[in-house]
Amino acid sequence: MIRMNELCFSLLPLQAVMVPKCGYIRRAVAAATKDPSATVELDLSALPGGADAFEKAARYCYGANFEITASNAPALRCAAAFLDMHADDLPRRVDDFLSQSTLRSLSTAVAVLRSCEPLLPAADDLLRRAADAVALRICNEALFPTRSPPGWWTTELAALSPASFHKVETALRCRHADPHLLVTAASAYAELALSEVLANPAGAGDDDHRQKVESVVEVLPSGADAPIPAAFLCRLLHAAVAIEASHKTCRDLELRVAAVLDQATAPDLLAVALDAAGERVTNTDTVRRVIAAFVERHAAPESGGGRSRRASMSGGRSASELDAAGAMERVAKTVDEVAAEMATEESLAISKFVGVAGAVPEEARPSHDCLYRAVDIYLKTHPELDEIEREKVCSVMDPLRLSYQARLHASQNKRLPLQAVLSALYYDQLKLRSAATEEDDGSSAVGKARAQARADAALARENEALRSELARMRAYVSGMQQQPSKGSGSSSRASSPAPAPKKASFLGTVSRTLSRLNPFKGHHGWGKDTASSIAADGRRHSNTTHVVKPKRRRFSIS
Repeated sequence: MIRMNELCFSLLPLQAVMVPKCGYIRRAVAAATKDPSATVELDLSALPGGADAFEKAARYCYGANFEITASNAPALRCAAAFLDMHADDLPRRVDDFLSQSTLRSLSTAVAVLRSCEPLLPAADDLLRRAADAVALRICNEALFPTRSPPGWWTTELAALSPASFHKVETALRCRHADPHLLVTAASAYAELALSEVLANPAGAGDDDHRQKVESVVEVLPSGADAPIPAAFLCRLLHAAVAIEASHKTCRDLELRVAAVLDQATAPDLLAVALDAAGERVTNTDTVRRVIAAFVERHAAPESGGGRSRRASMSGGRSASELDAAGAMERVAKTVDEVAAEMATEESLAISKFVGVAGAVPEEARPSHDCLYRAVDIYLKTHPELDEIEREKVCSVMDPLRLSYQARLHASQNKRLPLQAVLSALYYDQLKLRSAATEEDDGSSAVGKARAQARADAALARENEALRSELARMRAYVSGMQQQPSKGSGSSSRASSPAPAPKKASFLGTVSRTLSRLNPFKGHHGWGKDTASSIAADGRRHSNTTHVVKPKRRRFSIS
């Protein structure tokens, strides 16, 4: 007897036909021939494909006609392998059918792939073969579309199990498919496979949905190979938190969202913080962990201080540093918008608000105006806070980084604590003084430069005038020295030759020349002043011509 689940087949009618073609049955019958009265019983419960596959194999042995399709071909192929029908041509005929017909079309290849799922591990080789065929058709369709819309093939993947899709994903990587194609396939598969969970997370909290979400997240491509869009990852993270998926799944999604957080919008990130119904803010801790993971990923210090010192000395930053700074600034703006939306929740604790708003470093924000708006909304929504609690709320912002309009508004805002108002006023004055000082410094520097230029030009003109005056004076002095002396000085020099005068300096020559030009010191009078002057001159110049003073004579009348 052949027992298979609820079916029983008599071996005697099948012995003449099945035994010669099935090695498995032939070996079992040969082992039982020692006892002719014994009944041969075969347990075929482990036969891939079950009774339907065995029935088709038996039909083939009897020569009966039956149809090989994409849905029964894997089971028939596995059943032939289990029954050891390799000597017969049934396995070859199934392989030819798969190669020449079924695996040449995307839809039929997906059908074969689905048919292999319940036959594992017996159909493992056939499943890899079908997955490679699906990957090949997807690549060809991406390069040379045959139908419209262009992404029609993504709907074919929704029927696959996560394990089968992972095989297709692996085959796409082996064929070096474009990362964008891999992202499209993964996003579409997750979107369609988890459509019920994503549409209504509140009503999908059973174990089946939880297990399906965990399985799909596990087979998604890594962010390094193919980053999935941030909007879809935020929806998926929200669904995973709502149905209380495993910690591993939620943490994996948090890191995936953090990797592309600079591409997320404020509504995307805010959706993560909402409850399953999407009405109240409850998952602030998840949002804070996502932001902290992003900051840790992009704000990690550089390895080695040499490169940072070189960058500071060169006065510039690398392209990666500029990209990181831009991404951090975009995330800070998104976080400020999310904090402003979360601030309207009346039940939101101060620690939750501060944890989200303060997760981004202060230096990542060029201005704290958006953060001040979120703080003001929170204080307005929670008017019962005391002075200390309001100071805790305002601790996330820096008044120094507020614009003039924001500081003016803050100085008149009665909801702010007194310390924040004083800080706004103080820093407002400080910035005004700093701006005035910088303006004065700039104007004084320009004035100094202009004054220096004018001084240089005036000095050049003055030097030129002095050179001209000096040359004219030299020419004038030289002409005066060449003129012959008059009066007694000339006769004295003629009567007694004087010793050779010493070479006078230029200043001495000029002084003597100017003394000759004095109208009060002429040679034609011998008054008291003139005599004393000459005597003085004679004492100063002992080597010059000696002047004899004439004797006075008394004239009498005879």
